[in-house]
Amino acid sequence: MDIESIKCIRTQIMHWRLAGESIAFVPTMGNLHAGHLQLVKAAKAEAERVVVSIFVNPTQFDEQDDFANYPRTEDTDLEKLQSEGVDIVYMPKREEMYPTQMLTKVSVSQVTEKHCGAARPGHFDGVATVVCKLFNIVQPDSAFFGEKDFQQLMVIRTMVADLNFPIDIIAVPTLRETDGLAMSSRNTHLNGMQRQQARQLYQALCLAKQAVLEQQASFAEIEQAYLRRLTEQGFKPDYFSICRRSDLQAATELDEQLIILAAARLGKTRLIDNIQLDLNL
Repeated sequence: MDIESIKCIRTQIMHWRLAGESIAFVPTMGNLHAGHLQLVKAAKAEAERVVVSIFVNPTQFDEQDDFANYPRTEDTDLEKLQSEGVDIVYMPKREEMYPTQMLTKVSVSQVTEKHCGAARPGHFDGVATVVCKLFNIVQPDSAFFGEKDFQQLMVIRTMVADLNFPIDIIAVPTLRETDGLAMSSRNTHLNGMQRQQARQLYQALCLAKQAVLEQQASFAEIEQAYLRRLTEQGFKPDYFSICRRSDLQAATELDEQLIILAAARLGKTRLIDNIQLDLNL
């Protein structure tokens, strides 16, 4: 069933709780692809009831054109979720999520200060605030997020820990196209030539990972080399950063659990991706 009102979804959640049923939650902005459905499948394996939200959150867009042009495919999304056996699709209206001027926001420090946080000021405040509101409305036992948006995943985990939400945050590996491009709703904005170019972002991450493992150069030199490579391939990179996986700070030679984060534009489309690696295994 699809529900729009907070009152209705809370009533249904209460019935499930009284029946002793567990609840898994997958928050989305719609325009669903196979990556989203992978989150749904993981949620169904975890809990007796699954709730998926579809809400294009205006407060996390730093460019109004990006918000206006974000693809909205509600009818198709509902068909896909129905075929997956989702119990509730929660589609709140903007007026109910933000009924008045918001005087309160959730802001997570440190983990948001670099990477996408630096490139998109205010973005993660919007993400943390809307997810906090959705968690309060749905009150799930577990919530599922993709690893492609790894910094976002870290923001949510930090918020949940700091604010004592009784929710397990479960990460699901990135689902990729056959050529390696991470699945994303924004991929639909790429034209034919850009779509061919886009696969080179993941290729750069794979090559950089190999360079780190083989100690071909310092971390800083590898970062600079792949920023240049992406620029030469027609991207406008925001960052290409080798980080500690635990807090997304710049990695040192003493760190073992690493992640390489990258963001770059092709035309007006901003792509993000990452790859994890472990040293000294």
